[in-house]
Amino acid sequence: MGPLSAPPCTLHITWKELLLTVLLFIFWNPPTTAQVTIEAQPTKVSEGKDILLLVQNLPQNLTGYVWFKGQITNYHQFIIAYAIDSKNITVGPAYSGRETVYSNASLLIQNVTQKDTGSYTIEIIKQGDETKGVTGHFTLYAELPKPYITSNNFNPMENKNVVALTCEPKTEGYTYLWRVNGQSLPVSPRLKEPGKNRILILTNVIRNDTGPYECEIWDRVGSICSDPVTLDVLYGPDVPLVLPATTYYDSGTTLYLSCFADSNPPAEYSWTVNGKFLQSGSELSIPQITTEHSGIYRCAARNSATGRERYRFRRIKVLGKWIPASLSTVF
Repeated sequence: MGPLSAPPCTLHITWKELLLTVLLFIFWNPPTTAQVTIEAQPTKVSEGKDILLLVQNLPQNLTGYVWFKGQITNYHQFIIAYAIDSKNITVGPAYSGRETVYSNASLLIQNVTQKDTGSYTIEIIKQGDETKGVTGHFTLYAELPKPYITSNNFNPMENKNVVALTCEPKTEGYTYLWRVNGQSLPVSPRLKEPGKNRILILTNVIRNDTGPYECEIWDRVGSICSDPVTLDVLYGPDVPLVLPATTYYDSGTTLYLSCFADSNPPAEYSWTVNGKFLQSGSELSIPQITTEHSGIYRCAARNSATGRERYRFRRIKVLGKWIPASLSTVF
């Protein structure tokens, strides 16, 4: 269904005549048949798109239609009018150049903007001895923009940095809801007024703040959620744990030690004995040990991102081989 070919502003009646006709019968109630309704196609529309206000259940014997912006039918709200017999169109002060009226009374609004939101009223004029008007209303809501999250720091250090997560775009009239790991954030010193905080402040972040964050914006008719962004808190290393806890080993056995420290990113490990470097890596294995392997072993865990290094010491005593007393004289 395309736009009408007739040029605008050619309806051969004066505005005063049209306004008088409308106002005389604005309070007329239609019979108990199907009422005139207005259906939006699509029901919600984003800025820059088009929307059609489709009029349903039109009565018979009509002479024309008049569209108004809002629920008040006065001259300043007058958008566009259509005369059925002559197929002529006239426009009013509320006409933006983006509206098109069709012969079935429907109104097309192209390139929708935020200013187009609100109510629309159609006056339907009947012919006959008594001209009567019917008024229908529809409220247009612009589609919510999909929010996104920005941050001053997505990789903060534990107990050192302050993080500000911001839900964009900034728009009046929206309610904001924050989630982490899919769960709504509880009321806390960080979120004093749930729903009003477009900016989420995390002071002295801790490792438990790591996770995917989402923000959801609400208006009075619906909501839309952002894609998740991950806050990755850098921390550690903690003091490492060295296993097993065994202190005494027999000569000829294998000395095996492993080292682990909680850290993000994972720690780098190195081993020393009596202050001398042995090797890198979280595991230390020395086969066929002797008493010369006794000493103080140290595991060092280092996090290059935080610049921290922590240690754990283990004193190892290697026992000599036991020789029965009856054989000691042989040697």
